[in-house]
Amino acid sequence: MAVERWFEPSEEAKVIWKSSCLVFSFFLTSVGSIGAQAQDPGASAATGTSQGVVRANGAGAGDHERNPTLQHRNRRYQIHSADVLELSFPFTPEFNQTVTVQPDGYITLRGVDGIRVEGQTLPEVTNSLRTAYKTVLHDPVINVELKDFERPYFIVGGEVGHPGKFDLRNETTATEAVALAGGLRDSAKHSQVLLFHRVPDGWVQAKKLDMKKMMKQADLNEDAYLQPGDFLYVPKNTLSKIARFLPTSSLGLYANPAGL
Repeated sequence: MAVERWFEPSEEAKVIWKSSCLVFSFFLTSVGSIGAQAQDPGASAATGTSQGVVRANGAGAGDHERNPTLQHRNRRYQIHSADVLELSFPFTPEFNQTVTVQPDGYITLRGVDGIRVEGQTLPEVTNSLRTAYKTVLHDPVINVELKDFERPYFIVGGEVGHPGKFDLRNETTATEAVALAGGLRDSAKHSQVLLFHRVPDGWVQAKKLDMKKMMKQADLNEDAYLQPGDFLYVPKNTLSKIARFLPTSSLGLYANPAGL
C-alpha cells in the first residue's frame, strides 16, 4: 500500500506565489479600467472639463475680489428732507396733495399713514405710495413730481485756498473739487485726503485719496467722483503741525543762516 506524502512548500515559494497573485490582480484591474475608458471616452473628458471649470471659476472669483468696485455714475436723484413732492391722482383727484419731506424722512399723506421716502428715487416713491394707497383705493394710479429740492452740493475743508460749500452741477471728481476750492496750500498733506460720504441709517463712509501720487504719476484712475453731500477734507502736513511749537530762537537760524 502506497503511502501519500505531503510536502510543505518553502517560505521562498510562498513569497513568489503571493507576488504572482498580486501582479495578476493588478493586471486585471488595469485592463478593466482601460476598457471602461475606451467604452466611455466622455467620462474622462467630462471629469477634466469639470476640474477646468472649477479652476477657472476660482480664478475668476479671486480676480473679481481684487478688482476695485466701480462707482455708480449718472445715478437717479434720491429724495432728501425738505424736498417738496406733488402727488396727483388722475382718477381720484380728491387725494391730490403737495407734501414736504420731514426731517425724519417721512411724508404725511391724506387718508393713509405716512411713509418714509428719504433716500428713494421718484419711481421708488411712486411704488411706495401705490402700496400705501392700496388699502383705500383699488389699483391706484399716482403721479409724483418733484417740485422743489435741495440743490446738490459738496463741501471742501482743510488746507485749500477757499474752503466752503459748492454746488454740484455736473460730474465732479475730488481733484476737480480741490481746484474749485482754490487749490492746495503749501501746508496740505495731499497724500492723505479724506472723502466722507453719508450712507443710509446714519453711517458715514470714509475713503482716503492719495492726490500726491495721482499728480506725480499723472494718473487719475483712482480719482473719485463726488456725490451730493460729500465732504472732502485736506489735512495739514507734519511740518505745518509742529511749526507752531518751534522756539523763537530757532527761527533766527532760518532768517540768518550765516550765523551758523
